[in-house]
Amino acid sequence: MDSVTEIIFKLLFLLLVQNWNTIVSGNKYNCDDQLVSALPQSSFSSSSELSNSHSPGFARLNRRDGAGGWSPLVSNKYQWLQIDLGERTEITAVATQGGYGSSDWVTSYLLMFSDSGRNWKQYHQEEIIWAFSGNTNADSVVYYKLQHSIKARFLRFVPLDWNPNGRIGMRIEVYGCTYRSEVADFDGKSCLIYRFNQKSMSALKDVISLKFKTMQSYGILLHREGQNGDHITLELVKGKLSLFIHLGDGKIHSANDQINITLGSLLDDQHWHSVLIEHFNNQINFTVDKHSHHFHAKGEFNYLDLDYELSFGGIPAPGKSGTLSRKNFHGCFENLYYNGVNIIDLAKRHKPQIYIMGNMSFSCSETQMVPVTFLSASSYLALPDTSGQDEVYVSFQFRTWNKEGLLLSSKLHQNSGGLLLYLSDGKVKMSFYKPGKIQSDITAGVGLNNGQWHSVSLSAKRSRMSLTVDNDVTSSTHAAVPTHIYSGGTYYFGGCPNNGNSSECKNPFAGFQGCMRLITIGSKAVDLISVQQNSLDNFSNLQIDLCGIIDRCLPNYCEHGGECTQSWNSFFCNCTNTGYMGATCHYSIYEQSCEAYKHTGNTSGFYYIDSDGSGPLGPFLVYCNMTDTTWTIIQHNNTNLTRVKSANRENPHTVFFKYTATLEQLQATINYAEQCEQELAYHCKKSRLLNKRDGMPLSWWVGRTNETQTYWGGSLPDVQKCACGLEGNCIDSQHYCNCNADRNEWTNDTGFLSYKDHLPVTEIVITDTDRPNSEAAYKLGPLLCRGDRTFWNSASFNTETSYLHFPTFHGELSADVSFFFKTTASSGLFLENLGIKDFIRIELHSPSAVTFSFDVGNGPFEVTVQSPTPLNDNQWHYVKAERNVKEALLQVDQLPQRALTAPSDGHIRLQLNSQLFVGGTASRQKGFLGCIRSLRLNGGALDLEERAKITPGVEPGCPGHCSSYGNLCHNGGKCREKYNGFSCDCTFSAYTGPFCKKEISAYFGADTSVVYNFQEYYTLAKNSSSHASSFYADMTLTRELITFTFRTTRTPSLLLYVSSFYKEYLSVVLAKNGSLQIRYKLDSHQDPDVFSINFKSLADGMLHHVKINREEEVLFVEINQNERMQFILSSGTEFNAIKSLVLGKILEINDVDQETMKANSQGFTGCLSSVQFNHFAPLKAALHHTSSTPVIVKGRFTESNCGTLTGADSTSSETTHSFADHSGPIDEGEPLANAIRSDSAIIGGVIAVAIFILLCITAIAVRIYKKKSIYKKNEAKGSENEDSAETALKCELSMQSTVNENQKEYFF
Repeated sequence: MDSVTEIIFKLLFLLLVQNWNTIVSGNKYNCDDQLVSALPQSSFSSSSELSNSHSPGFARLNRRDGAGGWSPLVSNKYQWLQIDLGERTEITAVATQGGYGSSDWVTSYLLMFSDSGRNWKQYHQEEIIWAFSGNTNADSVVYYKLQHSIKARFLRFVPLDWNPNGRIGMRIEVYGCTYRSEVADFDGKSCLIYRFNQKSMSALKDVISLKFKTMQSYGILLHREGQNGDHITLELVKGKLSLFIHLGDGKIHSANDQINITLGSLLDDQHWHSVLIEHFNNQINFTVDKHSHHFHAKGEFNYLDLDYELSFGGIPAPGKSGTLSRKNFHGCFENLYYNGVNIIDLAKRHKPQIYIMGNMSFSCSETQMVPVTFLSASSYLALPDTSGQDEVYVSFQFRTWNKEGLLLSSKLHQNSGGLLLYLSDGKVKMSFYKPGKIQSDITAGVGLNNGQWHSVSLSAKRSRMSLTVDNDVTSSTHAAVPTHIYSGGTYYFGGCPNNGNSSECKNPFAGFQGCMRLITIGSKAVDLISVQQNSLDNFSNLQIDLCGIIDRCLPNYCEHGGECTQSWNSFFCNCTNTGYMGATCHYSIYEQSCEAYKHTGNTSGFYYIDSDGSGPLGPFLVYCNMTDTTWTIIQHNNTNLTRVKSANRENPHTVFFKYTATLEQLQATINYAEQCEQELAYHCKKSRLLNKRDGMPLSWWVGRTNETQTYWGGSLPDVQKCACGLEGNCIDSQHYCNCNADRNEWTNDTGFLSYKDHLPVTEIVITDTDRPNSEAAYKLGPLLCRGDRTFWNSASFNTETSYLHFPTFHGELSADVSFFFKTTASSGLFLENLGIKDFIRIELHSPSAVTFSFDVGNGPFEVTVQSPTPLNDNQWHYVKAERNVKEALLQVDQLPQRALTAPSDGHIRLQLNSQLFVGGTASRQKGFLGCIRSLRLNGGALDLEERAKITPGVEPGCPGHCSSYGNLCHNGGKCREKYNGFSCDCTFSAYTGPFCKKEISAYFGADTSVVYNFQEYYTLAKNSSSHASSFYADMTLTRELITFTFRTTRTPSLLLYVSSFYKEYLSVVLAKNGSLQIRYKLDSHQDPDVFSINFKSLADGMLHHVKINREEEVLFVEINQNERMQFILSSGTEFNAIKSLVLGKILEINDVDQETMKANSQGFTGCLSSVQFNHFAPLKAALHHTSSTPVIVKGRFTESNCGTLTGADSTSSETTHSFADHSGPIDEGEPLANAIRSDSAIIGGVIAVAIFILLCITAIAVRIYKKKSIYKKNEAKGSENEDSAETALKCELSMQSTVNENQKEYFF
């Protein structure tokens, strides 16, 4: 279709929609006439009247007739004032006054409306039953403009509260205008067919609008189909509307050949509901009442082949299409329009385009059915029956959301027992009970708490009782009872009175909450209107003549795919497998970045992150590499080196990359990161990136913005260059890329792409590999992002009057705020946002209390968390506040969360309009003194630093992170401040890693010796001619702290030996029996002190942790963190002139005892890990040695992961994850619950490496064989040999790299 035609259709479409809006909304202009003042006296009625002079006819606004207004006989919640407007009218506003010159006025009231004076409906606004604010005195007028106009004939005012010093008194006025409509009544067997005046065509535009009302939960509203089976059906199914679009069998299409959208709920309530269906090209909008669903139909759905016939109310030829129920519609249509054509008007005028099947009238018949609502568990309805009848029969219909509740209770005649009918787990159960007899129970139905109407009939005659549900006689249940049953005098429906007379009504269950109708006792139908008018305490807490059931799952307030279920009073969200938590599945269970995981003490591994927190983006899996900096690694589906041949511009080689996250998730991660990069390697042989003659790119890549990019790794945007072009070192100085030299040999252009707006790479296109000997290969690394700008984004508030301001916070239905703060002030305001009446505020209320307060129209609410310790300790504290339609939550640090439940039928929308103030407000004098960091609202981060740069009294950034995070540095690591965060200095720790928690382990052979010399003193002695003792006075030790971990099966073994220039020493050995011996010789003239720990053999191949702490003559020993043992030394308290520490075998044997000699003769075979001697780390120094390190290593000495709990084999090497395709080492730490550690992944990696090595060996062998046997083949074959050689070389390099990375081995 050409663009001009499309524009015309769009204009027509907009005009049609505009016309429809004008039609269905009634008269929008000047619809404010006074409707009550001209009504006759007979149009007024009420529940009761105090006297003739207080009758409802005197309730006109500003009139002083009679007593000056209406007042009921008794002021209670069952009173009402009603007006009959004579015909359906559009009502746009109401006004109220109290009784003239009296103390009688109503302070709040409900509005109800009806077309027939029966089956009333309550006025809703903001998804709740709206309580109107009334008067504060007798004479002032309170006017209220309705947010949604009412179309009805009858209007009823129901007082809720009134002046406590007076009684109910009202004068009213109603404003609106005449409402015109065309109505058609379908009897459930008829349908209306509208035939087009044009030929069959593919639908380009369609607008269908109508209103309907019905008491039936099933029925077809409209249907249209084509010859090939395409059809559109709008059908009522279980009280909900389903729009069903189906592709017929005449097309070739995918498995997804149908669209089924369901909207609305409880639409079988005999009230008007509006429907709008708009279809233009592939855009479909479906609206039921105020709920809309918008979607784009794809593929074949753009070309539905539909006939020129449209049927309403049913399908003229049943079985022609696959619909859901095939039941015709029984009810009324109003204002039925198709593309601006008034269908009902054509039918009334018997136009030839209309064909009516069956009986259809043009007025809407009203069913006089009176429902009753049981509002609470204390509601009940008592109805009489003739006592002593030998047959009991009761039937009724009910609807509810509750699984449990009493339906009926009756005491039988002359103490012959009683009958109970109740809901249990959504089933109806009937019980007969009699003292001294076994209770008889029968059950029928299932899932009866689904909000639909269900019928129940129970009968009992003589000694037999039966129960039938939903008129299904085939599934009726029966039971025999041990006595004859005679009817009692009263049936209690829904519950029992609270008068203490439990003998008349027994209710061991919860009361029923729901609706009932069509109650029959015996053969007589109960007139509930008479019950209401002649009330003599025979009911309580009921609403008669309306069913007040509400679908609390519509709209669905469960976020992020949470499943909604409900009871009568509330709804519940099942957040299982959503990745979110809370009453509405609002808050993410995952951190928002790897940086956040790291600073809760986690180590490298797989994690789910949720970049926008509670926002619409879901969580996704990444690898977090926790080194000194934090790298987020996001993989894609093609990380292999891929070779390309035979590609040209007409037949390009195109590859698309799919990531483990959506582009929206990637964009959020990239935006928050400090830096992102992605390595792109392009290898080429006679394959150019750019055609220099015409300047056209021959290969390119596409990024997140879907734009073609012609710069390559290591270069900059908008520059058609590679890294060598910027650096000026290309192999041909005439070109800006190595590949553009077009040489018949392999070269490459490789580097990192680092312009964040273009990342990640989503597509690569190569077109220049179709010439002889032309070939290319590419490899794209994972997306790497460093840090999280938002996590450390902070501002310092230096004065109490300073604050930052941001745009209004929009969190109408759900709002969450999280941040860190630190302060020394005793109180202060963190943030505040105001509306006209609504507000939200978080503040430090006192040195140990944080308060979250808000108002959404139900009055102010407040949640406070009290800390047992002061919060103004100048350390970082975390605050998270959330408010949704169900509850408000406040969390401070790890303290117990405080919650506040929202009122079930209160206001739910938080409506704010001022700016958001952070750190103070313009109106409150005392602001916040201190720092606020990482402030997020509904998952979105606020840039405090940028706003602080231009705000007086506020500075960007906040120093002093080590006071809060220093405890994350373990094993003697020291916390070092950084501008954005901190780092752990592991210089004097035996451990390494970002938090000094990673064990440093080594495998020792029998002849291995590691000698750590205390070098500065040794050097001093060597260069002096004096006696050594004169130089070592300051190296005298009175205390040592030694820790290490070992694993071995050999005995005896020498674990550790410390020597002295004075022939003093310390040795730690495993004796022949596997016991640990500590031998201290602190006096060269005495034998050593020997301390043995014999509780078990430690040479069992398991890891054992040893801690030795000497303080002068007292020695403390701990093994495997068991109870600390204490020993006393007798040989002295000073360890003089220590010389060296030996791990493994002592090569220079001095004067040592016999047991140490025996142990040394065997050396040590096994694993030593994390060896610490005071502030020295000899094992770490040996493994990570530099030229200045005072370490001598001899024998086989291999770095290993044998010191970890998972290192099963002491000779195994450390495993590095395949995601480590980036700069910096991988830190493998301990497992975390959030992290995904897969043993199968590691095993698979080992197998893959083994296969890879075998392939490489095969390639080398092939290369050697070809070189020897077919050296003299032609050049083409020779080029293949070059490729094989290149492959073999890559294999060799890969093997060498693999060995070097996985195992460090030193030989001396």
